[in-house]
Amino acid sequence: MKNLKQEQLLKSNFLEIVAHEPMKSLVCGEWKGSDEISENINPSDTSDVISTFYKGTSEHILETIDFTSKVQKDWAKSSISLREEILKEIADKLLEEKEYYGEIIAREAGKPIKEATDEVIKSAEFFNYFAAEAIRLKGAFMDSPRENVDIEVINEPIGVVGVITPWNYPLAIPAWKIAPALAYGNSVIFKPSSQTPAIAYILAKIIDSTKLPKGVFSLIFGQGGIIGDALAESKKVQGITFTGSVSVGKELAKKSIDSMTKLQLEMGSKNSLVILDDADVNIAVEAAIKGAYNANGQKCTSCSKLVVTEGIYEEFLDAFKTKMKSLVVGNAMNPASQIGPCIDKKQLDANLAYVKLGMEEGATLVCGGEAIKAETEGYYFSPALFVDGKSSMRINKEEMFAAIACVIKVKDYDEAIEVLNDTDFGLSGGIITNNLKKAMQFKHDAEIGNVMINLPTAGMDNHVPFGGRKSSSYGSREKSYTASDFYTTTKTVYIKY
Repeated sequence: MKNLKQEQLLKSNFLEIVAHEPMKSLVCGEWKGSDEISENINPSDTSDVISTFYKGTSEHILETIDFTSKVQKDWAKSSISLREEILKEIADKLLEEKEYYGEIIAREAGKPIKEATDEVIKSAEFFNYFAAEAIRLKGAFMDSPRENVDIEVINEPIGVVGVITPWNYPLAIPAWKIAPALAYGNSVIFKPSSQTPAIAYILAKIIDSTKLPKGVFSLIFGQGGIIGDALAESKKVQGITFTGSVSVGKELAKKSIDSMTKLQLEMGSKNSLVILDDADVNIAVEAAIKGAYNANGQKCTSCSKLVVTEGIYEEFLDAFKTKMKSLVVGNAMNPASQIGPCIDKKQLDANLAYVKLGMEEGATLVCGGEAIKAETEGYYFSPALFVDGKSSMRINKEEMFAAIACVIKVKDYDEAIEVLNDTDFGLSGGIITNNLKKAMQFKHDAEIGNVMINLPTAGMDNHVPFGGRKSSSYGSREKSYTASDFYTTTKTVYIKY
C-alpha cells in the first residue's frame, strides 16, 4: 500500500504544522522547541516519516510545573459551566475530523483504521461525559451532634496533575485522564509517548484553541525519565496518573514518596479467558480471537492465556485455528487489515523472543509466530498460538504485549480458576459458559478488577470504573464517577451559628 499523498495529509490546520515543521511542546502557555529533534515513524511503513518533534528539556518541565501551579489556583475557582463548555468543545472538535484523526492514530500506532477511528469517537465520549460530570460535582450537608453546628462536606481539586500515557491508546487514555482532571478544576501536565506524538499534539492544539486559560494545560514531549522524575519529585505536583509498565510505575512510586504525591497507576496484566465444557463454541472462539489478537495483542486487557476444560478442548481448538488462519495482517491504513504491525522493531523482536521461549519451555507452536513481509516495510508479526501450555511457563506469567496466545487444558472449573488466579496481575479476565451458577461463581472467584462473562476480555465502557488488583493497579479507579476519588480531595467544614 503506497504512502498517503502529501496533499491528503493537510486536512487540518493543526496538521499543516505537523507535516512541515517539528512539533513543539506547550510550555507555560507558549509553544516552544529545543535543540533536539526526533522522528515519528510509521510502523506499517518505515519509509513514512509522519512528523518530527522537539524533545522537551528539564528546563521546560520545571518552568511548566512552577507556572501551572500558579494558574491552577484561579482555574480551581472557575465556573462549572465554563468547564462544561470547554470539554464539550474539545469533544466536538475531535468528532469534526474523526476520520482524519483516526488516520493519524493508524499511522502512528499501527492500529487498523476502523479501530483507530473508533478510538477518536470514544475519546470524544470521555470529554462529553466529564463535561456533564463537571456540573454534577457533589457535596453534602450533615447534622452535627452538637447544638447550632452544621457540617458541610465539599470536594476540591487536588491541584497540578501529571498525566503520563502509553502509545497503544494514544488518544483514549489521555482523554480519560485529562477530561476529569480539567472537569474537577485541576491543571494538567501531559507527557505522551514519544512513539505517538502527532495525535497528542493534535489534542493539545485542540485544547489550546478553547477558552481554557493559558498554562492550565501543558504538553511536554521527551524522555520519560526526565519528565516523570521532575513530576514525581516536585512538591508542586499533587497527583500523577500513569499508564505503563510495572517497572516504571514502581519507580514513579518510589520517587514520589518524599513529596507525598497522590498516585494512580495502571500497570498492565496477564489475563485469562476460561472456556467451560458447556460453552457456545462460536462465542468462545470470537471472544478468544478478539481478546488475544486485536491490536496485535498490544492491550493491557488482551487475553494470552486461554484456559479450556478438557470436554470442549478439541472442538474449541479446531474452530479457533480455522478462524485464526483467516485473520489478515497488513498495513493499518488498509481497511482489509484486521491486525496491524507491532509498534516498533523492539516489540517485534520481543515477540519473536517469546515465541522462542515458549518452545524452549515445552509449549507446542501450532501456527504463526513469525516476522512476515507485507507490501510496505514494517514490523509485521503473524499471530501465534501455543498449545500444551502450563501455568508455570514464563509465557503464561509475563505480560508479553503481543499477538501470542497459549491454550492451557484443565480438568474442570476449579482447576481453571487456579490457573486464572496464578499470576501477579489482576486486571481483566473472562469466562465463556451457559451455566448461570458457574458464571455467578466466577465473578466472585476471579481475583481481577474487570470480569467479562461471554465477552472478550478487552472492551470496557466509558461510564463505569476501570482498574485491577495485585500488580495491575495502584490507587483509585479510572473513568466514570469514581474519577473524582483521584482528582478531588474531600474537605469537611464545621459551622457554628
